[in-house]
Amino acid sequence: MYLKKMLNLRHTLAFRLTLWYAAIFAVSSFGAFLAFYLLAASVIHGRTDQDILSEIPEYSSLLALKGFETLKTALDLESESEGMDKIFFRIVNENGEELFSSNMSSWGDLGIGRTALQRLRNGADHVFETVTIPEHRYKVRILYGIISPGKILQIGMSLGDDQRILEVFREVFGGTMAVLIILGAIVGWFMARRALVGVEELTRTATDISKGAFEQRVSAKDRGDEINRLATAFNVMLDRINELVAGIREMTENMAHDLRSPITRIRGMAEMTLITSKSMDEYKAMATDTIEECNRLLEMVNTMLDISEAEAGAIKLTMEKTDMAGIVQDACELFQPAAAEKGLTLTSGISDTDNLFVYGDIQRLQRMVANLLDNALKYTPSGGTVTVSVTSNEGQVVISVSDTGIGISKVDLPHIFTRFYRCDQSRSQAGIGLGLSLARAITTAHGGNIAAISNPGKGTKFIVTLPQSSPSE
Repeated sequence: MYLKKMLNLRHTLAFRLTLWYAAIFAVSSFGAFLAFYLLAASVIHGRTDQDILSEIPEYSSLLALKGFETLKTALDLESESEGMDKIFFRIVNENGEELFSSNMSSWGDLGIGRTALQRLRNGADHVFETVTIPEHRYKVRILYGIISPGKILQIGMSLGDDQRILEVFREVFGGTMAVLIILGAIVGWFMARRALVGVEELTRTATDISKGAFEQRVSAKDRGDEINRLATAFNVMLDRINELVAGIREMTENMAHDLRSPITRIRGMAEMTLITSKSMDEYKAMATDTIEECNRLLEMVNTMLDISEAEAGAIKLTMEKTDMAGIVQDACELFQPAAAEKGLTLTSGISDTDNLFVYGDIQRLQRMVANLLDNALKYTPSGGTVTVSVTSNEGQVVISVSDTGIGISKVDLPHIFTRFYRCDQSRSQAGIGLGLSLARAITTAHGGNIAAISNPGKGTKFIVTLPQSSPSE
C-alpha cells in the first residue's frame, strides 16, 4: 500500500512542482557558483601573474647594478628558497639559446616558447603562457620578460597552490550545494503543498458533490490569492447550480401539475364521449374541446421554451430599430374591444413620439407589451382603468402599464416573475403563470429591466426600461 502511494505520488501536481522548485533552485545555485568560481579563479590567476611580473623589474635592476653573476646567484637562491619543484628561472638570448637556468630536474624537458620569443622581438614587454607538463599534476604559468638588451628572463611557477584553493572551493561548494538542493526540495514540497491546499479542498468538495452532497461548500479564507478567488468563484457556481436545480425541480413540478389538468380533461372528455355519446355532433364537440386543450398545452410549452432560451442567452433576436410608441399604440387598439367588453377604460399616454425608438426584436417586444396589458386587464375589475405610457429618459425608453385592479400583496410581489407562480388572488383566473416570466425574459434579453409597484386593493404598476443604444454601441 505504501509503495503504491509513493508511485502515485510522482503523478501529483505537488510532486511536479517540487521537482520544478528543486530544479530551478539547483540551476540557479549552479549558475551563481559558476559565476563566483570564474571570478575567484580570475582573481587568483591575476594575483599570480602580478606576483611573477613584479620579479622582472627587480631582477633587471639587479643585473644592471651587480652584474650577471650576481643575478645568477640570486636566481639560484630564490629557486631553492621557494622550492625547485615550484619555481624555476632561465635566462636566454633573443634566439632562444640558454645562458643560465636554475635546477630544472623537476621540470622535465621544458623547452623555450618560440612564439613568445617572436612576440618579444616584435615589441611586446612581456608574454605569459600556461603549459602542461606530463610529470606535473598541475599546470605551469610561464612569463617571458626582457631584463636587458639581448637577455630574456623565463620564470616558471607551478599553479598547484591556486589549483588546490579552487579544488577546496569546488569540494566545499559541492557538498553545500547537495545540502541546499535537499533543503530546496523540502521547502519546495512544503510550498507546493501549501499552495495546493485550496485545490485539494476543492477536489474533495467536488467529489462529495458528485456523490450527492450538494450543500457542501469550500472554505474560502480571506487571503486574496488566486486559490481563494477560485474557491469563492466555485462557491458562487455551486449556489448558481443549486438555484438552477431548484428552479428545474420547481418548474418540473409545476409543469407536471399544469400539464396534468388539461390532459385529464382531454382524457375525461374522450372517455365520456365514448361511453355516453351517440351522435356525430357530440364527437365533433369533443374534438373541438380537445383541440382547444392541445392549443393551450402547446402555448405553455412554447412559452416555456422561449423563457428558457431567453434566460440562457440562446434566444435568436432580430435586432432592428423599433418604434415603441407604435407597438404600444397597436397593442392598445388590439386590446380595446376586450377592455370595453369588461367595462374597463384603456388609455395610452405617449410623449415625444420622435424619440421613442429602441433596437430590438419587434415580435418579441410586441409580445412583452401584450402580456403586460393582458395581465392588467385580467386583474382589474369592471369600472377600473388601465393606463399605458411611453416616455424617454436619458437614453432609455420607459414603458409603464398601470391599473386600478386588485393589486399584489407584499408577500407575493417578489415572486411574480417566477415561472408558474400565481398569487392567491389570481388562482381563480385562467392562466398558467408564465406571462410575467416571459415579459421579464424578453426585457432582459434586450438589455433592459422590469419592475413592479403594487398597492393591494388599489392597483399595480409595471415599469419596463429599454436602452435606446444599438448592440454595436
